[in-house]
Amino acid sequence: MQTSRMFEIIYLLLTHENMKARELAERFGVSTRTIYRDVDALSLAGIPVYMEKGRNGGIRLLPEFVLNKSILSEREQNEILTALQGHSFIGDGKAGQVLHRLSGIFNKAVVNWLEVDFSDWSFGDGDIFDNFKTAILERRIAEFDYYSTYGEKTHRRVEPIQLWFKSKAWYLKGFCLKKQDIRLFKLLRVNNLAVTNESFEKRDLLAAEPAPSSEAYNMPDITMRLRIAPAMAYRVYDEFAEDMVEKQPDGSYMVTVTWPEDNWVYGFLLSFGGHIEVLAPERMREIIKGKALEIAGQY
Repeated sequence: MQTSRMFEIIYLLLTHENMKARELAERFGVSTRTIYRDVDALSLAGIPVYMEKGRNGGIRLLPEFVLNKSILSEREQNEILTALQGHSFIGDGKAGQVLHRLSGIFNKAVVNWLEVDFSDWSFGDGDIFDNFKTAILERRIAEFDYYSTYGEKTHRRVEPIQLWFKSKAWYLKGFCLKKQDIRLFKLLRVNNLAVTNESFEKRDLLAAEPAPSSEAYNMPDITMRLRIAPAMAYRVYDEFAEDMVEKQPDGSYMVTVTWPEDNWVYGFLLSFGGHIEVLAPERMREIIKGKALEIAGQY
């Protein structure tokens, strides 16, 4: 407890020019005599902390003091703060707290160089990200119900490895004990998540695995040639990389793209309505035509 309290005292002194012994004693629920002993211990440990008597006196650190001089360069400090700032954008309140503390320890103001909004990221269970993070860091098996692309519900036990953000969605990369292979699980399809107390050892095969087999990406790839109307220009540049797009003299766009073929691709193409035509392959033309007729038949 004493070590934790003394670290907190250093942090407070780094963020406050001057603090009274009484203020510190009230904060930690100890006597002022204990605070004086802590200050003496810090001084003996080489921390340049000193006390001034009088009305404006108190406990202070030398102005030039920072904890980081012996172990981290200025660039390394900035990298740490930047990483924490980025992590805090995904809703991790703990990262924000650590960011605030380390910025004080490093004696640096946090530069708000990046703004990220995941307001459309809705899992139903607001703790799902933190729970998976805990399972990854503590190497604990996670259990959950999972819905496949076709709506099939299965119960999974997974050794979590990483959280991935890919193509507008979050995924869990993990070793599925049911499939005995690496899989990607789309977090929006995860339900009834529980982090167990069962631990697991890191598997050697993971380091050599170039890319996971995936519940979301195990469909065969298909290369499509698409013609998209000029009215959809904003979507063309939002949805496709520049090297996939050829602008035509009439203002339309010719797009060549290779994606895993699944229900998401069909829905994506249909979302353009009459502003898109699948030119190739012929099989995909027939699939989209059939689905469009099914929709028309409902009305």
